[in-house]
Amino acid sequence: MNSKIWLSSPHMGGTEMKHVQEAYDTNWVAPLGPNVTGFEEDLENYLTQSSKVACLSSGTAALHLTLILSGVVQNDDVICQSFTFSASANPIKYQGANPVFIDSEKDTWNMCPLALEEAIKDKIYKGKKPKAIIIVHLYGMPAKIDEIAAISKKYNISLIEDAAEALGSTYKGRKCGTFGDFGILSFNGNKIITTSGGGALVCKTEKDKQKAVFLATQARDEAPHYQHSEIGYNYRMSNVLAGIGRGQMEVLDTHIGLRRGMNQFYKELFKDVDGINVFTEPSQDFYSNHWLSCVLIDSGITGFTREDLRLQLEKDQIESRPLWKPMHLQPVFKDCEYYGDNVSETLFNRGLCLPSGSNLSEEERIRIKEAIIGFLK
Repeated sequence: MNSKIWLSSPHMGGTEMKHVQEAYDTNWVAPLGPNVTGFEEDLENYLTQSSKVACLSSGTAALHLTLILSGVVQNDDVICQSFTFSASANPIKYQGANPVFIDSEKDTWNMCPLALEEAIKDKIYKGKKPKAIIIVHLYGMPAKIDEIAAISKKYNISLIEDAAEALGSTYKGRKCGTFGDFGILSFNGNKIITTSGGGALVCKTEKDKQKAVFLATQARDEAPHYQHSEIGYNYRMSNVLAGIGRGQMEVLDTHIGLRRGMNQFYKELFKDVDGINVFTEPSQDFYSNHWLSCVLIDSGITGFTREDLRLQLEKDQIESRPLWKPMHLQPVFKDCEYYGDNVSETLFNRGLCLPSGSNLSEEERIRIKEAIIGFLK
């Protein structure tokens, strides 16, 4: 039997163990140390825009802290993209706040600026201005950030960028995660670079970074004894895992090139197939890392659904996955408000994520190609 071809598996560069071994040799096996500091500096230098970065235990932890830093408290309304993974929305509930979900637009699949402004106007009319906006750069595709940032500024609402899937993606040459008041990154095992688990909070000022680190280390006050004036969290990244991150930063741009190569592979594979469209940039302003390559399947033209293709690939030991099920359709968020039409619902019903890893071999690409061509025939 053929070995499994995964959707997006970890891809080591080769130098990670040097940094990990250094942590062991110097006994920096703790949630602080030279690797954490070095990884933060690597990310700051990569993102530029004078970004300040705090490395944390996960992207979800980073998003939770951004809400705290944005002043979100119980019963506040927080606007969130509906078409995303649940980790974009769950931290809103951690704060006892209310998610208000927004539909996508068709170009980037991300938050629709028109539906966003409609929601804000409606909430203000009802006497409750939202406290923050969470946009997501889905599958590595930058959102329509100019329009969304302008709306955020117009209504003076904090803007948070969930760039968990978009490290290295750019809009008009500027890195995703640096446009909002805060940004978050993820280094989960399936991301474009990984620290096994882990994430980072991106902010504008050293003051915000230090506040995030303070909250992430149990909010311990300066005192010889353990004293706490605020609720804190155990959210700091391990120095060992940060060592993996330092090695991964050395191959980040290579991984982006390989992921973009997989997107080109699928564009070539489906170029003459009616009813199947590969997700790609709407204009030259957008540069996606193509963390995952996705297709939309119009069953009215193809005669088969995305689920038919997914099940066939599964039989061939090739992992694929439906697009994210929108948050406003999730049982856990069924009572939350939603603004928009059915764009995200249509994307979910028609879309499929295909194997996209930067470590896919030529043999595996041939297997994918043969499996898909065999199915199409």
